Amino acid sequence: MNKKIILPIVGILMLSALGLVFNFGTTSRTSAAEDFAVRFAADTKFTAEEMQGNYDIDPRHSYIGFKIRHIGITDVAGSFRDFSGTINYDPKDISKSSVNFTAKVTSIDTGVAPRDTHLRSADFFEVEKYPEMTFKTTKVEKKGKDFVVYGDLMLKGVTKQVAIPFTINGFTKDAQGNMKMGISAETMINRQDYGVKWQNKLPDGTLILSDNVKIDLQLETAMKKKQ
Repeated sequence: MNKKIILPIVGILMLSALGLVFNFGTTSRTSAAEDFAVRFAADTKFTAEEMQGNYDIDPRHSYIGFKIRHIGITDVAGSFRDFSGTINYDPKDISKSSVNFTAKVTSIDTGVAPRDTHLRSADFFEVEKYPEMTFKTTKVEKKGKDFVVYGDLMLKGVTKQVAIPFTINGFTKDAQGNMKMGISAETMINRQDYGVKWQNKLPDGTLILSDNVKIDLQLETAMKKKQ
């Protein structure tokens, strides 16, 4: 058989073998992580070394949003407009990755000014006393095709550990040659756990606001210049 045909076939078989080893967990943690880095890099135009680094969240192209069920029939959405954060991404060993994030709670925006004022009051976030919420990683791991970041979420002076499943949407370089990484994540928290306790009921007993809050994160990040 022609060598030009044989070589690509051999390459495909080798990559398939790596995928089978990784998926069925017969390698060590380190080799599995390296296998994933090889396969992930193969799906992009960048090497693991190019993708590895510290990234700043770009607030101009990112969204920190939430939804809460109102009177049992519809979700009301909102977001925080003032936030910052960094992500340390290690594709060779995802467990070495980390996230640090801070949002100014006073920047809450639901599109209705009187409601936002109420949310900033002591009934809800009490922003004069608790101006920030923060998140700091305790662990990152791979789950199937995606990932989960575990960490301490501090809101209204209360710190609870949360798990946030997330997807890496991809990598690219902008017109200036800066490496960019896109991430999507969703999770659910109970606002009562953080002392956000305001509540009323309709005459039939339906809650005005659900206790459960859906969190939606859409993050565009830019790699810091490597020294």
